[in-house]
Amino acid sequence: MVIRLILAFALLIGLGAPARADDIAASSRGVVRIVTIAVIDDEVVDFSHGSGFAVAPNRIVTNAHVVEAAARYPGNVIIGVVPSEGARAVQGRLIALDPDRDLALIEFDGVRLSPLVLFTGPMGEGEAVVALGYPGNVDLATARSARDFITPLSPVRSQGVLSGQRSLVGTNVLLHTASIARGNSGGPLLDRCGRVLGVNSALTRGEEGDSSFGIAVTEAELAAFLREAKQPVRTIGVPCVGAEELLEQQREAEDLAAARTADAARAAEQQSAAERARRLDLARAEQQSVRENFIAAAALALALSVLSLGGAGLLANRGRKGPAIALAVLGGLLMITAILAFLLRPGTQALAEAARDGAAVPPATRAAQTGPMTCTILTERSRITVSETQDVPIDWRGDGCMNGTTQYTPAGQAWERVLVPSTETTVSVMRYDPASMTLTDSRYYLPGARLAEARRLRDGVTQKACSTDRATLDQLARDQAALRQTLPARPNEWLTYRCTPGTAAKPR
Repeated sequence: MVIRLILAFALLIGLGAPARADDIAASSRGVVRIVTIAVIDDEVVDFSHGSGFAVAPNRIVTNAHVVEAAARYPGNVIIGVVPSEGARAVQGRLIALDPDRDLALIEFDGVRLSPLVLFTGPMGEGEAVVALGYPGNVDLATARSARDFITPLSPVRSQGVLSGQRSLVGTNVLLHTASIARGNSGGPLLDRCGRVLGVNSALTRGEEGDSSFGIAVTEAELAAFLREAKQPVRTIGVPCVGAEELLEQQREAEDLAAARTADAARAAEQQSAAERARRLDLARAEQQSVRENFIAAAALALALSVLSLGGAGLLANRGRKGPAIALAVLGGLLMITAILAFLLRPGTQALAEAARDGAAVPPATRAAQTGPMTCTILTERSRITVSETQDVPIDWRGDGCMNGTTQYTPAGQAWERVLVPSTETTVSVMRYDPASMTLTDSRYYLPGARLAEARRLRDGVTQKACSTDRATLDQLARDQAALRQTLPARPNEWLTYRCTPGTAAKPR
């Protein structure tokens, strides 16, 4: 009865405090408080808590010592899992336990969490780290009742640096200076991009002014534990680059590219101008030759006409009337030809226009590529923190239809669509630029309230299939603009792909 009452408290709790829109806040969506309640004869005899984090939508990792009592007395100890946001807590089941590594795996039903990603790349001493969890000293200072321990709240974050790596009773651990306390046990130690470096397990005592250090079981030990428990987990080895730092690098790269483009454009313009001048000279020479040919023809016809008329006169004097008349007619025709050739010769204005027409260089044009394509990640133009980067197959139609099912809306020279999946906690703004054949996936990791609002607006979008109807596209554009209003100013990740023609596999 007592247990049911305690768990029922969680069903009455409203949404937790909104998280900040950064990488650590995104990871905090998968961090939980773990409560263990020991009951004997329907009376609560012990109550303790720690922290944990999701490695699957329905499974979390914590320290073995946090749930040790549940392992020893499964019939008398219940495990409560309290998400960082949402409306309720759920009951957990112990799946795997490794006391040597001080790790445990817990399964639950009723809610879905955002799994965290393990970082497998190198970390140097002195690099920034962040601890997330529920320190007991904060709870003692702020909690007013047992109900506060099962209220969904954002985890406490503290920042420090990585101080080194050691071996503790045969287990590899990390030393760090992020502040942790009892209650942080089982919570994640993260890099500044929100990827898991280890599992906070203990801290050294700071006696007589000595500094205290946090101790976290390494990612490698955690990965080994999960493999043994047959629990898949996502990993990533791409180094962490801050969003502002990457944006500055991209701005510098874009400025450099723009300068190079401008230089290339100037060089091309100079080359084009030289080509136009050369073609103009050739065209002028050609047209001048035409004019001179007309004049020469007129002069020749005039000379032949004079000769013909003179010959006709001589023949007439000799009494050869027939040939004289024929020669006189020929002379007249030649005279008319001379006059017409002279009058019809191209003028200087016509020569100039014809020369300009002959010198014009037609611009190169290329039809936009449509049909099946394979898009490959451009790491230098992307910010990758937790997402997978395998090739993305698409099937693009020139009217904004993607994969035959999803209508994109015009966005300048490109096309966009806001996607709000039902089973993921990520909102994506997909953008395809047919001119450069680039696909960009801007990913936003939203807290629960904003994600719920995005899904509400998505459900109100009536246009689900491709369409070329103008009124339909205008309404879709308005719906997409409303969805954009729910998103932060900057995404957590942006994945940029270069697309090349090729048979697409199963569309994304």
